[in-house]
Amino acid sequence: MSITLPAAFVGHGNPMNALEHNRYTDAWANFAATAERPAALLVVSAHWFVNITAVTAMRAPRTIHDFYGFPQALFDVQYPAPGDPDLARRIVDLVEPTYVGLDEDSWGLDHGTWSVLTHMYPLADVPVLQLSINASLPFDYHFELGAKLHELRDDGVLILASGNVVHNLGLIDWASPGRGAPWAQQFDDDVRAVMTSDPGALARLSSHEHFNRAVPTPDHYLPLAYLAGLASAAGTRASTMVDGYEMGSLSMTAYEVRA
Repeated sequence: MSITLPAAFVGHGNPMNALEHNRYTDAWANFAATAERPAALLVVSAHWFVNITAVTAMRAPRTIHDFYGFPQALFDVQYPAPGDPDLARRIVDLVEPTYVGLDEDSWGLDHGTWSVLTHMYPLADVPVLQLSINASLPFDYHFELGAKLHELRDDGVLILASGNVVHNLGLIDWASPGRGAPWAQQFDDDVRAVMTSDPGALARLSSHEHFNRAVPTPDHYLPLAYLAGLASAAGTRASTMVDGYEMGSLSMTAYEVRA
């Protein structure tokens, strides 16, 4: 392809977003509608957080319902997108000497991926691969791996990172729909200031006064490192796709990189 595909980070929030239509899901759909149709999608999801770096390499990845306590309608959702084993092998070669294993039968598409893609590409007719987040390695590793993946955008691959900038389920306030606690808003605002000016400086947010409350576990935050690394490699910055808060301690902010 002669153009560079955009890339994005989305705050996927509640799995029920797969079934709902709101300003967040509308923003995801609009992002896809205004981008060139990709040859494939590579998704970094917070929900494949394991002690190895791997990429799905099966021809027909299964839909994984990695949650409990939700309505049956959500468990009935299937996202039967094809995989792309050849692209998986290309990714392995591209990022060498960084090791990436080929997962031919273990994982699939978890809700961090399909709850978003049901709105972006509802026909499930674009090949989808997932890249795991290696839980044993530090922030800089994920940032640098994101930078290495930048080259895929020139091959027609749309790179999508799915997590949440602020994700503290222990501090959920069910009486605060559509609102964020002051500490959550402050951290989210300061992350946005970095992502929209100098994504290469994202690592410095680890010393933020609210970092430990906003990021009690790294799984949902680390997908943002991939977009920051990619933007840095491209010599550009991110722009805000949509922002907002839910239940006091969740940020729904999404970013895009189009340059």
